[in-house]
Amino acid sequence: LQARMRVVILSALASLAAVNAFLPTPSFNLRQSGPGVAKSAAHARFNLPLRNQKFGPRMTISEDVSAAITGEGQVMRTRIVTPWEQNKANIMQHFGLTSEEADKYEHIEKEDLIQAYAMMQLSRQFETACNQQYMQGNIRGFMHLDNGQETIPALVSDAIKMGDKKYSYYREHTHALASGVDAGAIMAELFGKVGGTCKGAGGSMHIFDKATNMQGGWALVAEQLPYAAGAARAILMDRQNDPEKYANDDRISVVFIGEGGAQNGRMAETLNVAAKEGLPLLFIVIDNGRAINTFTGDVAKNQDVYLQGQHYGIPGLKVDGQDMVSVMQGGRAVVDHVRKQGPAILQVHTFRFNGHSPADPEHERGRKEEKVWARQAVDPIKIFEDYMISSGQATQEELTAVKSTATQLCKDAVKFANDSPEPHAGLAKELEFPDAPDTDYNSRPAPANAEEINKRSLNAEAVATCKARIAELRSKAEEGVITIGDAINLAILEEMLRDPTTTMHAEDLQAGSSYDIPKLTQQTFGALRAADEIIDEGHFIGKGIGEGLNGYRPIIELMNANFGIYGMAEISSAGNTYATTGGEFNMPMTIIGAGGTAPAQSLGAEHSQPFHAYIMGIPGLKVCTAASPEAAYGLAKSMIRDNGPGMLFLPVKMMKDTRSTVALDKCLPLNKAAVLHTASEASVKAGKAVTVLTYLHGVKESQTAIQEIMEEGMDVDLIELRSLKPLDKETIRSSLARTHKLAILDESTYSGGVGATISAVISEEMFDLLDAPVKRLCMDDAPVPYALAMEKAVVKRASDLVQGVADLVFKKW
Repeated sequence: LQARMRVVILSALASLAAVNAFLPTPSFNLRQSGPGVAKSAAHARFNLPLRNQKFGPRMTISEDVSAAITGEGQVMRTRIVTPWEQNKANIMQHFGLTSEEADKYEHIEKEDLIQAYAMMQLSRQFETACNQQYMQGNIRGFMHLDNGQETIPALVSDAIKMGDKKYSYYREHTHALASGVDAGAIMAELFGKVGGTCKGAGGSMHIFDKATNMQGGWALVAEQLPYAAGAARAILMDRQNDPEKYANDDRISVVFIGEGGAQNGRMAETLNVAAKEGLPLLFIVIDNGRAINTFTGDVAKNQDVYLQGQHYGIPGLKVDGQDMVSVMQGGRAVVDHVRKQGPAILQVHTFRFNGHSPADPEHERGRKEEKVWARQAVDPIKIFEDYMISSGQATQEELTAVKSTATQLCKDAVKFANDSPEPHAGLAKELEFPDAPDTDYNSRPAPANAEEINKRSLNAEAVATCKARIAELRSKAEEGVITIGDAINLAILEEMLRDPTTTMHAEDLQAGSSYDIPKLTQQTFGALRAADEIIDEGHFIGKGIGEGLNGYRPIIELMNANFGIYGMAEISSAGNTYATTGGEFNMPMTIIGAGGTAPAQSLGAEHSQPFHAYIMGIPGLKVCTAASPEAAYGLAKSMIRDNGPGMLFLPVKMMKDTRSTVALDKCLPLNKAAVLHTASEASVKAGKAVTVLTYLHGVKESQTAIQEIMEEGMDVDLIELRSLKPLDKETIRSSLARTHKLAILDESTYSGGVGATISAVISEEMFDLLDAPVKRLCMDDAPVPYALAMEKAVVKRASDLVQGVADLVFKKW
C-alpha cells in the first residue's frame, strides 16, 4: 500500500516543473548530527537541491521589539524573541560550549532552510486536510491538531535521525510526518483503514511505525516520559551487548511533552533517571501556554520547564517557536549535546492555532482572543517566508513550488486513505495477544548468540557466583524444600542467562527485595540490565514498556502486588500496545508480585486489595496465579518468554512457608488450570461431589478443608485457577460434567471480583451442567480490617468452604 502511495505521489509531482520528484530511499532520513549534512526526510519528499552556499548571521530583532510582534498588552501570553546572540549566550552558559564551538550553529545552509520550510508546509497542510476530513465524517473520535507549531516537526526533520526513538503524545501527526512516516499511511490510520500505520487499530492518537522508530502516539498525558527513558536504556544496552556493531552509535531517544504535561510528576522521575544513568534522552517541551485550554500560568507556578533539569544537572534551552531559524540554531546544539554527552531539555515557546480538538468550544479565559491574535501576528510560516524572501535566501517562486508539492502530497494522502479498505472485523480478536494462549514455551529457542554476549558483557566471577546460586536452588527444588520466592528467583536467573535481552526492575533490588525474587540480578548482570528503582511502580513499569518496544524482555517485580495501583496507567497501556499498534510492536513484559488476602494476615486494607481483580478487564494482558513453587517457576519462565505482557500473582503469606519439588527446566502453559484433588467416583454417584475453583491463598485454605469435607461424606474436585485470563473453561466444564455443583473460594470482592466474572461465564455457557446455583465465597465489599475479629467477617477461609460445600450438597441455598 505504501508502494502504491509513492507511485501516486511520483505521478503527481512529475508535473511540477519546479520540483524534480523521486521516490525516497530507505535511508532518506539518516542525517549526521550537525548542520547541513546528508538528506533529511523533507529532502527526500521534495527533492530540493543540495547546495553548499552558506549565509551570514540572520537579521536580528532589537530588544525594543514592538508590541505588534510580541502581543504585549493585547493577549494573556506574549511571544518571546530569541535572536542568535541570546541563543549563543544561553548555549555557552548552560551547555558549556566555548564561543567558537557555539558559533558553528549560527549559520544554516539554504538547503536546510528550504527543507525546514517544506516540512512546515507539509505539516500545516496535512493538519488542515485532517480537519476537513474530520468535518466530513471520515475521521472520528478524538483528534488534536498541531497548526501554529510547525517549527517543531521542521526541527525533527532537520536534526533527528530515522534510528532515533520518538515518543510523542496524542498530538503527534506532524511528529510522525517529520520522522519519515508515510503521509498516506498516517491519513489512512486516521480514517480507520487497514492501510494505516496500525491497520486502523490505533487512530489519531496512536501513530506507530517500526521502520522509522515512531513509537507513539500515547493518549494519557505524560505517560510517554518513562517509555522514552526505557528506549534510551535500550540504546545503552545495545551498545553494551554488541560494542562492535554499535561502535559509532549516536542514536538518541526523543520525547515530546507539553509544558502543561511537564507539571506531571513523571517529568521529575524521568529527569532523575536520565541524569542518574546518563541517558541519551532529549526532552522537547512544546510550550504553547495551554494545558488543554487552561492558561498554564493558572495552574503552574513556574512555566520555564527547561530549568527543571537544573536540580539534576541537566541543561536546557528555551527558544522562540515562531522563529524557525532560532529553533534550528538552538535545537541543533541541544540535539548534538544529547548525542555526545547525555540528556537535555529544549523548550519551544509557541502558539497553538486550534482548540484542544475540533469539538472544543474554547470557553477558557482568553483562549479565543489569543488564537485570533496568534494567527494574524505570529504565524511561524508567514514569519519564515518573510525572512527567506527579504534576506534573499529564497524566491517567491521557490517557496510556491515547495508549497505546491506539499499540497499534492496531502491530496494524495487523502486519496490513499479513501481508497484503502476497511480492516476485517476479526482483526480485533487476532490482535489480542502476540502469542496464542496455548503456546508451548518449552519449544521456544534461546538467542543463538547468548553465550557470546554473556561472555563479552558479564563479569566471569559474578557469573560463577550466580551459577552457584542456581545450583543451590535447583538442589532445593529437587529435594522439595524450595520456597515460592526462591523458585521465582531461580526462574529469573536462568532466563537472564539464557537470554541477554531480559532485564530486571525492582525496589530494594540489590538486597533481594522482600522475597529474594531479584536476588543477585544486579550483581550478575549489572545496573543497566538489573535496575534498582525509585519507589514508584508506574515509573519503572513505564521504563519496562520502553525497553519492551525496543527488543528487550523486562521483568518487573512489585514488592507487594497492590503497589501496582501506582502503575495502572502503564499496565493498561502495556496490555493495549500490541493491538493498538496493529501488531507492529510486541510487548514482552512480565510483572510479578506477591499479594492477595490471606485469612488473618493483619496487613490492613491498603495491603489487602484484590489487585488481580482490578486488572482483569485490561485487554491484551494475561493474568496468572501460582500457589506453589512448581507453579511459580514454570509460569514465570513461560511468561518471560511470551511476546506479550503478563502479570503473575503470588500469595504474600505463603512466599516463605510453602515448599515443594519443582519440575526443572519446564515451562507451564499460561492458559491452563490445575486439578489438585479429584472427588471420588462414589461421591460423584451419590451427588455429594462439588467442583471448587480457587487460587492464591484459597489453595491452602481449600487443601486444609478437604479432610473435614471428606469426613462429612462429601468430596471436591479442587481446581487451582493458575490462569485467570484467559480462563481455562475446558477444565471447569469437564469437572462440572461430573459434579454439577460449583463453589468459588474467591480472593476478591463481591462486586467486580474474579468470582463474579467466572460465575457469569458459567451461567452463560455451562448452565445446563448445573444442578444448583453457583456458590460464591468471596470477600465482602468492605475494606479489609486489621483487627482479626472484624477481618473474619470480610475474608473467607477453610471453614467457609466446608459450609459452602455442605450447602450445595444438601440444597441449602
